[in-house]
Amino acid sequence: MQVKAFMPLMEKYKDYDINPANETIDRVVSRITNPQGIFYKILLDTKLVGGIRIFWKEDVHFWISPMFISPTHQGQGIAKKAILLVEESFPQAISWELATILEEERNCHLYEKMGYIQTGEKRRINDNTTLVFYKKSV
Repeated sequence: MQVKAFMPLMEKYKDYDINPANETIDRVVSRITNPQGIFYKILLDTKLVGGIRIFWKEDVHFWISPMFISPTHQGQGIAKKAILLVEESFPQAISWELATILEEERNCHLYEKMGYIQTGEKRRINDNTTLVFYKKSV
């Protein structure tokens, strides 16, 4: 599902080196089993529609990466709900961070609407793609 969710972005932006659609199985397993993080399945009713991984530093600084929703379920508010649920699950958090593709205006709009603010850090991936970093202080 991660591959299906990220493949259209990889094809659009040609970001072959960092796109989660191109991750090895070993990398995915490493993320899932990292003891400083947790991976949640995103369910709609009882149907698997995505995933979200959270990891932390010092148990109070949290990072979201990756988060994905199946292409057939995107645009339905599921990502927003998933983020709100994980934020509620860690009341000790003093900050949340994530990165997204600057050129994906819908993603940027979602995060900004949820209180995430651009940190000013940007990383140019290639001629088509810039990663932009967001932070939300609680």
